[in-house]
Amino acid sequence: MVYVKKTETFDDINFLKSQNFISFTKQVDDTHAGVVKGVLPAGSIFPANDATAEGITINDVNVLNGPQPVGVIVEGHLLIERLPVKPVDAAQKAMREVKFYDADGKMLAGQ
Repeated sequence: MVYVKKTETFDDINFLKSQNFISFTKQVDDTHAGVVKGVLPAGSIFPANDATAEGITINDVNVLNGPQPVGVIVEGHLLIERLPVKPVDAAQKAMREVKFYDADGKMLAGQ
């Protein structure tokens, strides 16, 4: 028997500058500031875009049915202009091991 399923297409924006990164599993729910229509998009700042920032989410996560685990990059090299929301200066400083680069691949000042 052959199983046939409707084809779906996804548009993912790669915000990683390097394949090397470290992420830890955190839990998010629908109260997170970055949730849009029940989904926290990849590249969101966790837990908030301020001095409490710990990292950047690695994948989309659907929180419509309750809290869900999500990978949070705590160390790595990211292209800041490809993130859905640019981290404020306080968030960038709080994420000490996450290095941000501009569209030309140059590390941002203060990193």
